Amino acid sequence: MIGIQDRRLALANVGVAYIAFLIGTFCGLLQVFVRNDALNLPSWLDYYQILTAHGVLLALIYTTFFIFAFLIAGMSKTLGNFGPKVKTSLWLGFIVTTIGTILATIMIISGKASVLYTFYAPLKASGWFYIGLALWVIGTWISCFALVGHYIVWKKGHKGQLSPLFAFMTITTIILWIIACLGVVATVVFQYIPWAFGWVDTINVELSRSLFWYFGHPLVYFWLLPAYIAWYVVVPKLLGTKVFSDSLARFAFVLFILFSIPVGFHHQLTEPGISSFWKFLQVVLTFMVIIPSLMTAFSMFATFEVSGRNKGGSGLFGWFTKLPWNDVRFTSIFIAMLFFIPGGAGGIINASFQLNELVHNTLWIVGHFHITVGAPVAMTFMGITFWLVPYLSGRQLTKSIKRLAFIQIISWSIGMLLMSTAQHILGLFGAPRRTAYSGYNGNSVALQWFDGILSNHVTMAVGGTILFLSAMLLIYIVANLWFFAPKSGQQTEMVEFPVAESDATATPKFLENWWIWIGIAILLIILAYAIPLSDMIQHSPTGSKGHITW
Repeated sequence: MIGIQDRRLALANVGVAYIAFLIGTFCGLLQVFVRNDALNLPSWLDYYQILTAHGVLLALIYTTFFIFAFLIAGMSKTLGNFGPKVKTSLWLGFIVTTIGTILATIMIISGKASVLYTFYAPLKASGWFYIGLALWVIGTWISCFALVGHYIVWKKGHKGQLSPLFAFMTITTIILWIIACLGVVATVVFQYIPWAFGWVDTINVELSRSLFWYFGHPLVYFWLLPAYIAWYVVVPKLLGTKVFSDSLARFAFVLFILFSIPVGFHHQLTEPGISSFWKFLQVVLTFMVIIPSLMTAFSMFATFEVSGRNKGGSGLFGWFTKLPWNDVRFTSIFIAMLFFIPGGAGGIINASFQLNELVHNTLWIVGHFHITVGAPVAMTFMGITFWLVPYLSGRQLTKSIKRLAFIQIISWSIGMLLMSTAQHILGLFGAPRRTAYSGYNGNSVALQWFDGILSNHVTMAVGGTILFLSAMLLIYIVANLWFFAPKSGQQTEMVEFPVAESDATATPKFLENWWIWIGIAILLIILAYAIPLSDMIQHSPTGSKGHITW
C-alpha cells in the first residue's frame, strides 16, 4: 500500500474528477432532451451554457483529474513513495488546477463563457474564463514536473536500469502533454486574454484556431495513453500473465509522442486559410499514428491468447472462453477496447479530406467523439475506478458492489451504443452539431431527423438517459468504495494495484533516451507548423473584434 499522503493526493484528484463527471453528465442529459424538442430550459439557463459545461467538465476536467489520480498512485506504487518536495509540488499543482477549474466553471454557469470547450474565436467569453483555463494548464504542469522530479530521483538511484514500464509510460504521457499545451498556452495568454479584457481590439481567428488544434488533437492521446497504460500494464496482471512485449509497448508509446502532435490541421480541412499542401502533410502524419494503435491492438490480443492458452484453451478460439469474464475490472476494459474499433475506423474517415467534407459539421462528429472518448477512455477509467478507489481508501470491493459495477458497465455500453449510433446516422442525414433543436421551419429533410426507429433524436435521448442513469450508479459506487464499504483488515485481503511483470532484459536502452524522441518530435512540429503559422502571423487579416451571442 502506498503512503497515506500519496493516497490522499490521488483521492483528492478522484474527488474533483467525479464531481465534474456528475455535473457534466447531467448537462448531457439536458442536451439530448433539448435537441429532441422535449424540454424547454428556464430563462436563466441557455442551451450553449450546458453544452459548454458538458464539454469542459467531461472532456477537460474529469479526464485530467482522473488521469493524475491514476498516474500519481501508479508512480508511487512503482517508484516508491514521494519525497516531501514532490508531495508539496503535487498538492500545489492540484490546488492551482482546481482554482482554475472553479473559476472557468463559474464563468460558464453564470452565462459569461458559452463558447463550447473548443472556445473558438470570434466567440468571446469573459476574460476570467481564459484566466481559469490558463491556471488549469499551469496547475497540470506543476504536477507533471513533480512527477518528472520523482522519476529523476529514481533514475539517479538506479543508474543504467530501465524504469518500470508504468513509469516509462507516465513520462511519455507527460512529455506529450507539456509539448501539446504550448499551443493552447500561447493562444490563451497572448491572444484570448488581452482580447477579452480589451487590451487589444481584435484577434487573429485563423491563428487562434490553429494553435488550439495543435493542442486539441494530442489532447485525445492525453486521454488515451493512460487508458493504454491500463491495457498494457494492468490487464495482463488481471489475466495472470506478463506484459506481452516490453520493447513493443515502449516503442508504441514513443511513436505517440512523434505522430500525435503535428496533425492539428486535419481538424481544419474545411477552413480556407490554410494551404492544401500543409493539410495534406498533416493528414499523412495523422495516418502514421494508426501504427502504434495497431501495435497496441496486436499486443493486447496476443496477451489474451497467451493467457487463455495457459489456462487450457485449445482450438482456434478456445482461449477466448478462458478469459476472466466474471472480473468486472477486466470485462469493463475489454468492452472499452471493442468500442475503440469502430471509433478508430471513424477517425480514419474524419481525417480523409473528401469524406470529412460530408460529415465535418454534423452530428457524425459528435457520435465519433463519444464512441472514442465516451466509451474506450471513459469505460477504461471506470474499470480502473473499481479497484483504484478501494486501493486508495483501504476498503473492500464487495460482491454487491461488483454486481452493481457489472450493471453500470452494461448500461453504459447500451446507452453509448444507442446514442452514438443515432448520432452517426443523423450526421449522415445532415443533422448539424453545436445546435439546440433545429427544425428548420418544418423543412421536410429536417423533419426526417425526428422520425424513424434508429435514425432520430428520440433514440439519442433514450441512449442519453440510460447513460445518465449509469453515471449516477457509478457515482454511488465511487461513494460506497470511498466512504461506506467495509474496511480491509487482517481477515480480508487488501485491494491491490495490479501491475504486471514486464521483462525488459531485451529492451534497447535508447528507447528511454528522451532527448532523442523530444528532438525528433520538435523537428516534426517545426516541419508541419513553422511555415503555415508564420504565414498566418505575417499575412493576417484585419482580425475580429469578437461576438457575444448569449
